[in-house]
Amino acid sequence: MTRTEAAAAPKNDAPELPDEVSTPRDAATASAELTVDTAWLGEYLLGRWADDRKASRKLASRPEFWFQGDLSLAEHRARVLGQLHLLVKEDAVHRAFPKRFGGRDDAGGNIAAFEELVLADPSLQIKSGVQWGLFAAAILHLGTERHHEQFLPDAMSLEIPGAFAMTERGHGSDVASIGTTATLDEETDEWVIHTPFAAAWKEYLGNAALHGRAATVFAQLIVKGVNYGVHCIYVPIRDANGELLPGVSSHDDGLKGGLNGIDNGRLAFDQVRVPRTNLLNRYGDVDENGVYTSPIESPGRRFFTMLGTLVQGRVSLDGASTLASKLALHIAITYGTQRRQFTAGTHDEEVLLDYQRHQRRLLPRLAQTYAMSFAHEEFLELFDRVFSGEEDTLRPAKTLRRSRRRSSRSPPGPRSRSCRRPARPAAARASWPRTASPSCAPTSTSTPPSRATTTCCCSSSPSACSPTTRSVSRTRMPGRWRSSSWVRWVRPRSTARACVSSARRSPTSARPPARWASCATRIRSASC
Repeated sequence: MTRTEAAAAPKNDAPELPDEVSTPRDAATASAELTVDTAWLGEYLLGRWADDRKASRKLASRPEFWFQGDLSLAEHRARVLGQLHLLVKEDAVHRAFPKRFGGRDDAGGNIAAFEELVLADPSLQIKSGVQWGLFAAAILHLGTERHHEQFLPDAMSLEIPGAFAMTERGHGSDVASIGTTATLDEETDEWVIHTPFAAAWKEYLGNAALHGRAATVFAQLIVKGVNYGVHCIYVPIRDANGELLPGVSSHDDGLKGGLNGIDNGRLAFDQVRVPRTNLLNRYGDVDENGVYTSPIESPGRRFFTMLGTLVQGRVSLDGASTLASKLALHIAITYGTQRRQFTAGTHDEEVLLDYQRHQRRLLPRLAQTYAMSFAHEEFLELFDRVFSGEEDTLRPAKTLRRSRRRSSRSPPGPRSRSCRRPARPAAARASWPRTASPSCAPTSTSTPPSRATTTCCCSSSPSACSPTTRSVSRTRMPGRWRSSSWVRWVRPRSTARACVSSARRSPTSARPPARWASCATRIRSASC
């Protein structure tokens, strides 16, 4: 039967589908009739801190908070500073601070409300984050009671606009290696803040170019010639008239590609003196006798603990970017469901979202944004539990460190060569020994004592050690062990090419498994 005859044949013999089984067309029709309770979904997406988000959105909807694109640089900066004063007046930025200072001790609600400000003007959100999420938060989390009483009220009320002076021109993310120093002068009981070279200028700082009157400066703490690592010190930088204080230098970054409502700039210090008590000393203190003490013995753990208290900025940026994606997709999808273009066999034009290409551009991004929203809400819940003290992070941190150590010991995927060698026949490769010769002798050349080496012929056959032999065995070992052990290949003047390995081995390097044993890995063994 031809295809045409089969199509024309009666279909009375076709089996009937049971009532509970739907045809693909019926399934498509039924799915098209599905409805979503958008009101419920909208409330669900607001999460635990829905009231805080709604209050912040209500503020962002007011015209005085809207972004205006026709302003000059100076006008935009002045407008955003005025908006910050409005936020203080509306009591919209103090949720995370202690109740005794007018806050609510609500870290999660503070982040949730802060994220919504991006709907008004991103410059407003970032500048408020610099003032209360970085500058004031550093005083709160790194300082102690005396700093809270002395510095925190003015920072919260915006009486003292501040900068967060951590990043340097020559040290971006490598905060532990910053160059700014804070040296204790025991005679005057003062810290001497100094920028020793150009790469140590504090760079990209909000409020540094114009409005900032103080800064929380991160510097290497030096007491009696001993460097105790990076600590934070409260440093005034301008007087009440906005003039720079003696020894403080500033540079305006000027017009940027965006966020021009923020006065980003640079700061440098030339022997600037501040009282010893300006050290934010929650995790490290120096008494009047010049004795350094810390509740955290390990310098590395102390450093990362200090940085961990300031993680709220990263959490808020994650939520703000997700919120910006929601806003962009709302605009794009609304436009796609209303804009019509071309006809598809009818007299009515098709809406853009009926085209598959348009769907493929928007719907995957919509699904990703839903996933990002759910993930961020869980992230924010965890952040709130940690900062409220409900959950201890010591055990998860230890688990993370162990997993990182294990992952660093895993062998590389592809086989690596320790040296180049000419191609050899398969038979020669099969017969080439893989173990080191037991007869080895220390290198008699003038090798530095700290890098003493051992030379070992890569064969048990004496003939293979002749000067004419060029082939050597390959090694297969973890890259970390190979680099830390200083394994390399050399060809001495009067002998065959030999393996040379450093006798000094890093105590933290991973020892290669037995299956990687070869000439280079057996050099340091007793038999070699």
